Amino acid sequence: MLRHIATWHGSFLRPCQLNLPYSYEESLGSIPMRVHLVNPSDNSFGTAVITPRWLFVLAAATPSVAGDPILVDESLEQIVPESIQPGDIVGISVHTGNALRGYAVGHMARERGATVIYGGIHATLFPEEALDVGRGHAVVKGDGDIAWGKAIADCLAGRLQRVYDGGRIEGSQFLAARWDLVPRDKYMWASVQTIRGCPKHCSFCSVWRTDGQKPRQRQFQSVIDEIVHLRRIGFRFIALADDNFYPVTLTDLRLAREQGEAQNNFAKLEELIAIRSERFQLMEELARLPKDMVFFTQITMEAGEDGEYLDAMRKANIKGALVGVEAVTPEGLKAVFKDWNYSGEALARQLQTFKQHGVHVLGSFIFGLPTDKPATFNATVEMALKAGVTFAQFVMMTPFPGTVDFTRWEKEQAADPTLVEGVPITRYWLIPTEVRPKMFTPHPSMSSDEIRERTQRVWDRFYNWSAIWQRSACTPNLRARVAFMFLSKLYRQMYAGTGISSDSARRKKAKRWARWTARQCRKLFHASPMPELQSPAWDLAFLKNSSQNAPAPFIVLP
Repeated sequence: MLRHIATWHGSFLRPCQLNLPYSYEESLGSIPMRVHLVNPSDNSFGTAVITPRWLFVLAAATPSVAGDPILVDESLEQIVPESIQPGDIVGISVHTGNALRGYAVGHMARERGATVIYGGIHATLFPEEALDVGRGHAVVKGDGDIAWGKAIADCLAGRLQRVYDGGRIEGSQFLAARWDLVPRDKYMWASVQTIRGCPKHCSFCSVWRTDGQKPRQRQFQSVIDEIVHLRRIGFRFIALADDNFYPVTLTDLRLAREQGEAQNNFAKLEELIAIRSERFQLMEELARLPKDMVFFTQITMEAGEDGEYLDAMRKANIKGALVGVEAVTPEGLKAVFKDWNYSGEALARQLQTFKQHGVHVLGSFIFGLPTDKPATFNATVEMALKAGVTFAQFVMMTPFPGTVDFTRWEKEQAADPTLVEGVPITRYWLIPTEVRPKMFTPHPSMSSDEIRERTQRVWDRFYNWSAIWQRSACTPNLRARVAFMFLSKLYRQMYAGTGISSDSARRKKAKRWARWTARQCRKLFHASPMPELQSPAWDLAFLKNSSQNAPAPFIVLP
């Protein structure tokens, strides 16, 4: 586990822990104060597939006076309580799935005399919960690129506020991550963000409410510079960790053009064209990177209608994308406000279109929708196999805070709330994991156990050895095929074996297998560093005037 410890001098800093004993202030000069950033998790595998990007972005946002922060990713190994000392600052990012573990870390840190600051999407939605239940001293809401630094500076000056609202910053303000702090031998993939926000309004997703529906796009030069740095230190597999890498669809352009003609105002159309043009510029530059690099991202199904865009992705070595299929029936798509997706045979053809253009699909499917029937499970896995989906995830319907589904469910529960261990079911993330239900909303025709068992069988069928071997034929050589096999099994163990199963013995076995498989996968994804690789010398004025011309190619120093 990475340990970067900065020693500060008491003459320059004040303790930010409230109500510290006077004896501590007197001895401050002899005690090092440190900033810790913690990614909480109940499951530690020793190795992770993708770097938790926020950890390294907030490291970049930490003021230099505070020194290099200590980064703790509990998906690797859990935090050692003794590493927290009185006067330290502990930043904990929580989403709904890891909130309870995050609060436990916060309790421990506070009891050891540290100042606890929460952030992340869950703390943004429930700041008072993080302060009260999590015993935090402060909460950073929204984007932390700027607000985190302000919170640290205030803490060091002894004027820490309870809430810092980072809002939604512009793409030009996004920070590049501190990849110099990454433990290179722990992660298979690095992660870079190019855009935040999503113009869609899916009922099960909170992104469009928390990050906004207006795409906030980072300058592609900054993205490329960060990717070059990652390849220099030995990462060649990069996840473009975006809410939606395809922010402007052909339908969006058509509707904006029609509206512009009707109102004689083409400002919206020009804005969309500019966003789309920037996407193509980014992909042109990705295509100039070393050819051994592989990228993966997340897009919506409509990209399957945009052959030009998919071809640009293929040329940019974006080998695959998570595509939200969600449901295979018209009724299911309507239930999640996603009726622009295809269903049935049309869905299979559109999914195949991605592969025909050289982009492999990780299909995401949801079970437990009110329209689901027992036959839906087999129909879904049959569709995934028929459509040639390279990877797939099958998740059970969960009403996440900030979504339309959650708001509707919370209103339904208001009159007669269901309690589990004394906790309202609408606060399910506060229920201990060992007794937490796998599903929270009742289904009209199936029990929660039936949905869970059927979902588990779908995972087992899609990820059996025979099916994986057939799909691995998409890889270029035997080594890659072996890597595909291991990664498929690892993905299945991490996301199904340790999550869906209600059998504790099965979960423990899945964790053991996942840890072993992760170690083997890490070796297969290792790449030699390229310290000689250099970024282009960007001619920003030239690029602004001509999107058709690209900057100078990459230079490899002798």
